[in-house]
Amino acid sequence: MTPSSGISKAAKTDDVTIAVDAFRRILRQLRRVARRTELATGLSAAQAFVLNAVNGAPGCSLNDVAALTMTDRSSVAAIVDRLVDERYLMRTQAAEDRRRASLSVTARGRRAIRDAASPPTMLLVDAIRALPAADRTTLARMLSKLTREMGVAEEPATMLFEDEAPRGASKKRR
Repeated sequence: MTPSSGISKAAKTDDVTIAVDAFRRILRQLRRVARRTELATGLSAAQAFVLNAVNGAPGCSLNDVAALTMTDRSSVAAIVDRLVDERYLMRTQAAEDRRRASLSVTARGRRAIRDAASPPTMLLVDAIRALPAADRTTLARMLSKLTREMGVAEEPATMLFEDEAPRGASKKRR
């Protein structure tokens, strides 16, 4: 008797199994793409996502980047600061409003975008946007319910693969 022969076909295809398998496939693919991006560019998936957002909206502000990446300003600010420090982005004073910083991609940033796969978050966003509107609404509602059931609905929704690093720790970047 094989280990799986005692498991009924119904158990292998129940809704919970199907849902967990779907999450596994999604997460595995997102991790693969994140790893390819990191190996090709030295950037985290979140950094590549922010870099692509700025590339698509030259001259944007930090608030614009937060909106484009669907995250909060403080999370984006830390990533933008790293990208500026590492010369992937340039921060200048906006010509139309001297109180506002304007962000643009540097030559180094354009090379990283060229060398990297599409950021994992973009794969997820594009796939969700490709769903019919009613399915997107249902997906959003059901995933929100799932986060409540898991007790994480009130947790910050950080960018994918950009966990907080312990104090004093820094990732090696090229």
